[in-house]
Amino acid sequence: MTVQEQQTVVTETPMESATPATGVQSTRTIATRDTTTQPGGAETARRIVGLIFGLIQIVIALRIVLLLLDARAGNAIVSGILNISQVFVGPFEGILHSDALQSGGALLDMAAILALIGWTIVELIVMWAIGIFRRERV
Repeated sequence: MTVQEQQTVVTETPMESATPATGVQSTRTIATRDTTTQPGGAETARRIVGLIFGLIQIVIALRIVLLLLDARAGNAIVSGILNISQVFVGPFEGILHSDALQSGGALLDMAAILALIGWTIVELIVMWAIGIFRRERV
């Protein structure tokens, strides 16, 4: 986000006039300054990383919800979400003895829950690392 700010400074300096009938006169000086403020490189990187990890977390959360609701895998949207999320859930499969708990048609994907937690931890580590290079105003 770019913030543009315009500041106007008005300075009045009283001057005594040569004639007492006119009273006191003043000189007015106006200075205008335009300022543009943009986020730094570290802030931009932090926003991009937040967006990427947010999208990963949304896809994994959708996977969990769709499997809990026993969504039909033959549907193109459901199939697409399950296939995309498998890329992010795959590294977390096999950590527990059971990757899923099933009751009737519903499935609680424990690997996906671990993946959601794992990717959130990775996001926090990356955000912390980016924060090291962030400049603070003094």
